[in-house]
Amino acid sequence: MKKVITYGTFDMLHYGHIRLLERAKALGDYLIVGITSDDYDKTRGKINLQQTLMERIEAVKKTGIPDEVIVEEYEGQKIDDIKRYNIDIFTVGSDWVGYFDYLKEYCNVIYLERTEGISSTKIRAEVSALKLGFVGNALFLERVLRETPFVNGISVVGVASDGIELLPDGLKNLPIVTEDFSELLKVVDAVYIHSFPAKHYIQVKQAISERKHVLCESPVTLNRSECDELFELAEKNEVILMEGIRTAYATAFQRMLLLLKAGKIGKIISVDATCTSMKSILKAYNLDYDKRWNSISAWGPIGLLAVFKILGIDYKAKQIISHINTDDIDDDFDLFTKIDFVYSAATASVKVGRGVKSEGELIVSGTDGYIYVPAPWWKTDYFEIRYEDPVNNKRYFYQLEGDGIRYELVSFLRAIKTKKTSDIIGRDVTESIAKIMEDYKEKRDVIRI
Repeated sequence: MKKVITYGTFDMLHYGHIRLLERAKALGDYLIVGITSDDYDKTRGKINLQQTLMERIEAVKKTGIPDEVIVEEYEGQKIDDIKRYNIDIFTVGSDWVGYFDYLKEYCNVIYLERTEGISSTKIRAEVSALKLGFVGNALFLERVLRETPFVNGISVVGVASDGIELLPDGLKNLPIVTEDFSELLKVVDAVYIHSFPAKHYIQVKQAISERKHVLCESPVTLNRSECDELFELAEKNEVILMEGIRTAYATAFQRMLLLLKAGKIGKIISVDATCTSMKSILKAYNLDYDKRWNSISAWGPIGLLAVFKILGIDYKAKQIISHINTDDIDDDFDLFTKIDFVYSAATASVKVGRGVKSEGELIVSGTDGYIYVPAPWWKTDYFEIRYEDPVNNKRYFYQLEGDGIRYELVSFLRAIKTKKTSDIIGRDVTESIAKIMEDYKEKRDVIRI
C-alpha cells in the first residue's frame, strides 16, 4: 500500500482545496491529511482564520477524500508523522516548491500545481471587507497601521485628529486626513479610537450613534454610568463596542488564565501586577487634562485586566494611593499609583507609573505554587509555574507577533462578522475598569501623597 500525506489549514474549504486533495489521493492508495491547529497556525502568521479547528476537520472529512485526518500541532511534526505512518509520498501545493525538500531524506516529495485565482486569503478578504478609520494622533496608531496588512479584510481609509501636524508620516498619507470626526464617520464601517481618555465617551457615542463599530483604547470611559450607556447604545444600534487592551489577546496570557482555572497553583491567594514607564511625562505637564494620559489611565487598565480576569470583579474593598506631581497644572497627574484590592479570600495589588520605573512583572501566588511572568509581562509570550520543589517547575512559550495588535484586530473583525462581542475582556471588566477611573477622579478611596 502506497501512503500519501499532505498538510494545510483548510480554512473556508473551497474548490482549490478539494482539487488538491483529489490529486494527492491519486498519488497513492491511502491519504492522510494533517490539519494545522489554531496555536500552530498563529506561530506561522495565520491569525484570522474564520473557522475553528473542529469546523475545518469536519469540512475536510465531509469531502470523503482522505482516509485519515490528523492534527498538526508543532514545528517538525511532519518528520515524526512520516516515520510514524510509514509514508511513501509527501505532497503539498507548488507555492511551497523547494521549502520541503528536506523531507526527501524520509520519503518522496511532490509539489502539486495549485488552482489559480482562488485562495482562502482572498475569500476571507472579500467576506470580511471592513473600512477602518483611526481617531487620535498618537504614534501608536502608526504601529496599528503597520499591523493591518496581517489581518485579511481590513482597509484603513483615513484618520481624524485635532492635531494633524503631530501625525506620523504613515498616517498623513492615508486617503482621508481630517480634523472633522463626522467627515471620517461618513466613509468608514468602524473606528479605532486612540485619543485622550477624556475624549473617549463623546467620540464613542458619536460613532455608535451613526452605527459604526468601535474598538476603543482602554479606558473606554472615565465613568461607570457612561460606560453602561455606551454598551446599551451599541446593543440597540446592533454594532460592536470593544475595549482595546492588547495583552488580553496574547496567547500566553489566555493560556495562563486557563492553567489558573485548572488549579495548577492551587487556590489563588494574591495577584501583583506592575506596569511603569518614563516616557514623555514632562511634556504632559503642559497639556490640559483632556489631552493627556496620566499614570492610572495609561497603565491602570492593563494591571486591572490581570486582577479582574484572575480574581473577578467582586472585590470587598480597595484603596488607591497616588504620588501626585505637585507642579502639575490641575494637581491630577499621578507619577505613580498603587491600587490595593481585598477579596473574600485573596488580595491584589496593581502598581502603575509614568514618572517612575520598576520591574514590570506579574506574580500570581497560590497555595501550591506561583506563576511568574517576567517584564514586560503585558507583552506576554513566556511564563513559568514554580513550585516548592524546582524539579516540578514548568515553562510555557507562546509566540507573540506585533505586540498583540494583530490578534486584537482579528478579534474585532470576528466580533463584527458574528455580531457578538468577544468575551476575552468582557463587558463586566470594561465597566469595572471605568469605575476605578471614576473613583480616582472623584477621589473615592484615594490617598494622595
